[in-house]
Amino acid sequence: MDGPSHHDQNRTSEELPPPPYSLYDELGSALTDGSGTVLSDNGRINIHLDSKVERTLSRFIDLRPNYEQNFDHESKQKHYRHLQAQQDPPSIPNSCAGIAATPPDEPFHVPFPLPLNIVIQIVGSRGDVQPFVALGTALKRHGHRVRIATHNVFANFVQESGLEFYPIGVDPADLMAFMVKNPGLIPEMKTLREGEVQKKRAMIATVLDGCWQSCIRDDPVTNEPFVADAIIANPPSFAHVHCAQALGIPVHIMFTMPTDNGQTFPKPRDWPAHIDVCGFFFRDTPVYQPPPELERFLKSGPPPVYIGFGSIVVDDPLKLINTVVDAVGEAGVRAVISRGWSNIVGPPNTNIYYIDDCPHEWLFRHVAAVVHHGGAGTTACGLRNGRPTVVVPFFGDQPFWGNMVAAAGAGPSPIPHASLDAENLTAAIRFCLRSETASAAQTLARKMQNESGVTAAVNSFHRHLPLDRMRCCVLPDQAAVWQYTKGSNRVLRLSKPALETLLQLGKIDVKKIQCYEPNPIHIENRRWDPLTGSLSSVTATGTNMIQGAGEMLYNPATNGNTDDSNSDISSRAYKSNGLATAGNMAAGTLKGFGKFTGGYFKGVTVDLPHAAAEGFRQVPRLYGEQPKDYGPVRDWKSGAIVGGRNFVEGMADGVAGLFVKPVKGAIEEGALGAIKGFAKGSIGLATKVPSAGIGLVAYPLHGITKSIESAFRSKTRKAVVHARLRDGSRQTYKMHLTPEQQGQIANKYDSL
Repeated sequence: MDGPSHHDQNRTSEELPPPPYSLYDELGSALTDGSGTVLSDNGRINIHLDSKVERTLSRFIDLRPNYEQNFDHESKQKHYRHLQAQQDPPSIPNSCAGIAATPPDEPFHVPFPLPLNIVIQIVGSRGDVQPFVALGTALKRHGHRVRIATHNVFANFVQESGLEFYPIGVDPADLMAFMVKNPGLIPEMKTLREGEVQKKRAMIATVLDGCWQSCIRDDPVTNEPFVADAIIANPPSFAHVHCAQALGIPVHIMFTMPTDNGQTFPKPRDWPAHIDVCGFFFRDTPVYQPPPELERFLKSGPPPVYIGFGSIVVDDPLKLINTVVDAVGEAGVRAVISRGWSNIVGPPNTNIYYIDDCPHEWLFRHVAAVVHHGGAGTTACGLRNGRPTVVVPFFGDQPFWGNMVAAAGAGPSPIPHASLDAENLTAAIRFCLRSETASAAQTLARKMQNESGVTAAVNSFHRHLPLDRMRCCVLPDQAAVWQYTKGSNRVLRLSKPALETLLQLGKIDVKKIQCYEPNPIHIENRRWDPLTGSLSSVTATGTNMIQGAGEMLYNPATNGNTDDSNSDISSRAYKSNGLATAGNMAAGTLKGFGKFTGGYFKGVTVDLPHAAAEGFRQVPRLYGEQPKDYGPVRDWKSGAIVGGRNFVEGMADGVAGLFVKPVKGAIEEGALGAIKGFAKGSIGLATKVPSAGIGLVAYPLHGITKSIESAFRSKTRKAVVHARLRDGSRQTYKMHLTPEQQGQIANKYDSL
């Protein structure tokens, strides 16, 4: 798993502890296969204290040991036993793509100095959810409150692991079916004709709303308030950075990353410091009692081959099972076949046993080889158990994993699902039964035993948190979620319990309280040049106008539908209903017309000029010059500042560059340098001056638009405020602050 964190960092890479990976200079020549997949030597993939007194004082003075401090083994075990005696946390069931079985000497989980509410947002199959359950379990052991936000079908799985669950809707089987039909970036024509794209958009809209609600809504089972202090997400959840932007909190994106030959996948040298390569997330082997029939089958002959395609939903499951059954017969092996989401099942066969859900960690210990779709979790689990592997990829990263398995000699070349037949599957199974293939798989297993991906990921998450900005000024072991302006220019960061206490004591003016954003995020569409920037703006404007025009026709028809099933309705009621219907139809028309005209005027007067100004300003990037950064445009005031600075400096640089750049080029490279400098100066004059002129109007108008849009988001802000107040009341109640402790909080506040 890899975690590029999108939050800001105050520390330089030199100040950070060593990352949980190593760079390998001896990777040698690139791995390549016939399909054009290359692993180059730079790591890139080219694809063609626990007393009451101490607890009280620790809120004001940080008396605990540094989280990064190294303890000797005896001290670790002693402190761990002490914590157990004081707290005795409940045992958590285990969660395959996650945390390795904990060795006796693995460092215990030191409570993190700043407990947080963490929401983990995941879209995908069980193989996508399971690694994050392992991660969430580890984070909970560090003292955090963890909520897993994913599809409803995984509720029991998450809750049985001891974590909170929030449903985001949508059946993941529908998402998998769409991906199988459309593995590329552009959907097939059949998909477009059948309206599948529109259905997919509706599903994504549901997921986006569900992910946002997971950040601020109460627990659906216990009704306990919850507001996220940080977000962890996989990329397909889409809403992650936007939720983080709305709350002003850190967000950490994690996704599966490749490995080569079972070693830790080295981090490419040109990747920035905030990206970490952590390794696979393995969970402990769960307690599992197999059905008697399965036990008898496993003991009745030689180890079988596992065949299953998990969450993949295929169009023709009958064809797939016939191919699998024929290959099992031709290869002369026994097989355990997983029905999966496609419910592949064939006729009774003494050499085949069909299973439903079964932990791979347990099952893969009892088979000779594994055949599957190449999901990262299933691939890792098979190889960690030393099982030769056949990958039948469908989409995404599955072909890559298949190629990596083949390059390591632990299996044959992957068989794309569209090319799968009994003949090539038979040959692939026989390849896995070779002694040299089994030996290569065992070599991989030994190397993977040394990985601790979850520990590395937890450390990565903690390391990238902006802790200095997240701490409460009054209770430094609590996360700050409010800011209070005291006096003319003194702004204090306050946690939920600190605010609750100070409000109860009448120490602060509620009118001076605002939501605090420890990690502000500003998202702006980058324009690369004036041509593509303007075309993009025109396209967006045209799309909005078309949608508005469509709603002018669609809304009246929708709003005009009435229920006329009651034939006994009175004439008066009928007339009243008719007037209401007419009013709804007129309102629908006006709404569509408003969207049409609004899209037009905003596009012409704001979006297009802003896109052109930004496009002209970014042109120097094309020849290696970095445009000046004037900061983000958040409101009318910042828009006016950016427009003014861009005008003054753009005009000055544009005119001066025509003379300065040729001279500088001549000094550095002679005559050729002078020619290059003249070309750069000419381009700068032709781009910076127009950007300065257009931007003088465009940036302030863009800022005004931002201010208007912000005003209409008051409903969202109110929802966040109410959620934080509820969560603050809950947290303060659980802390059971005594009058003496409340007095200490007040004194600390006064001292500030």
